[in-house]
Amino acid sequence: MTEPPSGEVFTAALIRELSKKTSVCWLRYDGVEHAAWHIWLDDAVYVVSGGNEQPLPEIEDVSSIEVVMRSKDNGGRLITWVGDVSVVHPTDELWGPVTRALVSARLNLEDLATAAAEWAEHSVISRIAPTDQLVESPGSLSDDAHLATPKATEATTRGPLPKVFHRRNTRRPKLS
Repeated sequence: MTEPPSGEVFTAALIRELSKKTSVCWLRYDGVEHAAWHIWLDDAVYVVSGGNEQPLPEIEDVSSIEVVMRSKDNGGRLITWVGDVSVVHPTDELWGPVTRALVSARLNLEDLATAAAEWAEHSVISRIAPTDQLVESPGSLSDDAHLATPKATEATTRGPLPKVFHRRNTRRPKLS
């Protein structure tokens, strides 16, 4: 069995490709994992949180974060890396290009034209730049289950579940 390639160049390429091809990662900070949609732009991951966007509590106060990237094919963990977190402010030079990329990647926005202004007022855009530090990588993944209890939420179903009529017979027919 051959050993997977290693080194800084391979790791950087793997992080870049996974971040480009997937739109969801898990951010681990303050002892909690948060699923987050993201984009990859200029060698960093960008996420929008707060307001009407995904809840990533107090991410603006974190300086370092663990990012868990999974395979788009089978959902298996591939790499966990440490990133430096910084906030992109509306007055920053990056604000325009980053918000344009986030708006184009964001599904189900009510108004594309006002999204950036809405984010400037109510949300936080965070830039997570990879460091050279890895927590897990191909060939050295932990055997832990990484199971977690779902977070409490006020979400409910919109009504009773639908009734199914003429359900197919799931029992096997008698052969004799």
